[in-house]
Amino acid sequence: MAALSRDTTGVYAIAPTPFDESGGIDFDSLSRLIDFYGSAGVTGLTLLGQMGEAPKLSHEESVRIVQHAIKRTDLPIVVGVSAPGYAAMRSLTADVMSAGADGVMIAPPNTLRTDDQIVNYYEGASAAIGENVPFVIQDYPLSFSVVMSPTVIARIARVAPGCVMLKHEDWPGLEKISALRQLQAEGAMPRLSILCGNGGLFLDFETERGADGAMTGYCVPELLVDVVRHTAAGDRDAAHDVFDAHLPLLRYEQQPGVGLAVRKYVMKRRGILASDTQRKPGAALSARARSEVDYLLTRLARKDGRVVVTA
Repeated sequence: MAALSRDTTGVYAIAPTPFDESGGIDFDSLSRLIDFYGSAGVTGLTLLGQMGEAPKLSHEESVRIVQHAIKRTDLPIVVGVSAPGYAAMRSLTADVMSAGADGVMIAPPNTLRTDDQIVNYYEGASAAIGENVPFVIQDYPLSFSVVMSPTVIARIARVAPGCVMLKHEDWPGLEKISALRQLQAEGAMPRLSILCGNGGLFLDFETERGADGAMTGYCVPELLVDVVRHTAAGDRDAAHDVFDAHLPLLRYEQQPGVGLAVRKYVMKRRGILASDTQRKPGAALSARARSEVDYLLTRLARKDGRVVVTA
């Protein structure tokens, strides 16, 4: 089975892009980050997503990041190639797939309004990047202002053979997962792998509704791996117990506008990133916010021994 298919399960970690204090790409930290994800037990990596600050990177920088990651790990890699038009999407897809990526992720431009516009956009995107390229639909209406109903997603899956996965980030979205699995059971759509986002904030129940795992970020990705593993093993209480222990920090990281700052700060404290710098424009944590995160880390470390801060 291909690394990225309609049967893919597990955790694809959305990787932040490490920068040094001057805003240059920190490839040493990127190497440590990739190694850390491997040790955390993730199934794959997703590069150049929203939390990877993709819009702040040039085409050349994006390709270099992907090439570096592919040389560093054997984990499957998905690359965000979202763009309003097809030319930039086609070019980046060609370069990263040539480098050895396993698939790409495509978010809808915020100009799409009708169901037909959404389906036509993805059908055109599939033709532009090549119908043999596996791609992920990023369904995140809170960010992109594009609402995709289950029937629209089913239509895309039928007309675009390269569509193998849904990155589900609708909110609330539990009923949407159930509706998609019902359409699949009725034969109204082919199976899609469903990996969920939103920082894992609803992962405990999303996996119970039929999601295959997570494609998201969290400063302690071991938690995402735990929840998916316990649910697959049928151990509901274990999944919820570990999720509950992380919920205060998970919630804090999900604050709009500062979530990436929290994630990078924690990863710096865990000794993974040399700096928590974001490329401008980007939010930074206040001294008060950092002290709150430190407090949450201290409390979490009492329940999860893997949370060790070194910086």
